[in-house]
Amino acid sequence: MLYDISPPLEPRIAVWPGDTPLTREIRTDIARGDDLTLSTLRTTVHVGAHADAPSHYGAGAPAIDELPLDLYLGPCQVLEVPAPPGSCLAPDQVIPRVTAPRVLLRTGSDPDPRRFEKDFVALRPELIDALADRGVVLVGIDTPSVDPFVSEDFPAHLRLLARDMAVLEGLALEGVPEGSYELIALPLPLVGFDGSPVRAVLRAPEG
Repeated sequence: MLYDISPPLEPRIAVWPGDTPLTREIRTDIARGDDLTLSTLRTTVHVGAHADAPSHYGAGAPAIDELPLDLYLGPCQVLEVPAPPGSCLAPDQVIPRVTAPRVLLRTGSDPDPRRFEKDFVALRPELIDALADRGVVLVGIDTPSVDPFVSEDFPAHLRLLARDMAVLEGLALEGVPEGSYELIALPLPLVGFDGSPVRAVLRAPEG
């Protein structure tokens, strides 16, 4: 069984305030009598379910095309971690249940991909360190960022950089049961870019 954990990419999808919204320009269209339909896509690389590259928050750090793909492919677990709006998850809310090298956190604090919620749940930097100490190589979350909307120094992102950990943001985890899965969420080979949209899916174990 597959769970699609990528929100639909459409013009109404919310992006970070001030970032580039998604638009589609139809250059030619069969419906207008053209020989084929041809579209141009314009949007931020941090749209919907996406992977941040270290270069997004670290000067001289690797771009998205330089990261190993195996970070985004392999065993993972989904953990439900409800928390008050605008709060940051602490190690004791997550670490005791961690058993996999990739951890996706279902906070339920950003349920509508068409509306940007500023009071989404984020992560404390010490949680990043605790996950890395447990051997976690990737953390994912169902919100626009691992840092709060009001953050200006991005401490959680900087701990990701320091601990060499991959991150997925903007995941659609509503309705996905807690448990163990295979994660498949490969970024595009966008040379020099600071991130990439991903088509993130979870494959449930058989039986």
